Amino acid sequence: MMKNTWHNLASTLGRKYPLPAEGRVARDCLLYFALVFLILLLLQPFGISVYKGSKFMVALLFGAMTFVCSFVVKRFIVAPLQKRVPTWRIWHQLTAVVAMVLIIGLGNYFLYTVLFHTPIDVGGCLAVLSWTFIIGVIITILSTMTSYQRHMHGQLHDLLDKTTHEQEGTTVVLHDNRVRGNDLGLLLNDLLYVEAQKNNVAVFYVEGGRLERREIQSTLSAVLDELSDYPNIFQCHRSFVVNLNSITSAKGNSNGYTLELGGGLATVQVSRSFVSKLKSFIS
Repeated sequence: MMKNTWHNLASTLGRKYPLPAEGRVARDCLLYFALVFLILLLLQPFGISVYKGSKFMVALLFGAMTFVCSFVVKRFIVAPLQKRVPTWRIWHQLTAVVAMVLIIGLGNYFLYTVLFHTPIDVGGCLAVLSWTFIIGVIITILSTMTSYQRHMHGQLHDLLDKTTHEQEGTTVVLHDNRVRGNDLGLLLNDLLYVEAQKNNVAVFYVEGGRLERREIQSTLSAVLDELSDYPNIFQCHRSFVVNLNSITSAKGNSNGYTLELGGGLATVQVSRSFVSKLKSFIS
């Protein structure tokens, strides 16, 4: 059991992490500023309650230091690394945020020595960094996993390693087992999904920008066998096989997802039993 736990943890840490949108860095840093400012102003820890000067200005200065440190780390250290690393993963993000939290703690410690006229002390600095690290680890895990789950719920298509470009021009044939049945040939990138319907399957694909449907006598197992060379073909439900390249959005949670395909031309359900397998495609 312990072996499975470590395996699942390693698998989770190795998944692709979504890069922040443009302008998100400044918004995140402003949020850090606001949190530190409000906590210090309202709770007044670390001797602020007995400070002789303006407690508002003290809280403001610590908030400003937090903003500067986090912005420098995110903008000038993490952002360039994200561009250089081929695939930014969850463990990269966790490491980056922990490092940022420690730098924030170091910056605020030196600010504390200036405001409270205390000498720089290695022991005191290490104590502050230790507490900062403990608190920062909790915040890091929560913020990183919350952000990851938010993207899993609404922007799953950004996390998947799609093969659309590699499969451009690739044609596949799905065989109709009826005596006089006509096999269906189509571009793999035009395929959206296949649905089981009694003794037949319905194939949904794009043609001329429109959703087309073709029913052939076959099974989902047979379709999966015929498309086994293509890793983007995924059974997401006992009744559905989907082309992961066609996903344009996803909404849901660990109980299941609803996938939007082809820019809104169709939607398909991912049942709970297939969610963990779907997440394994995020590499």
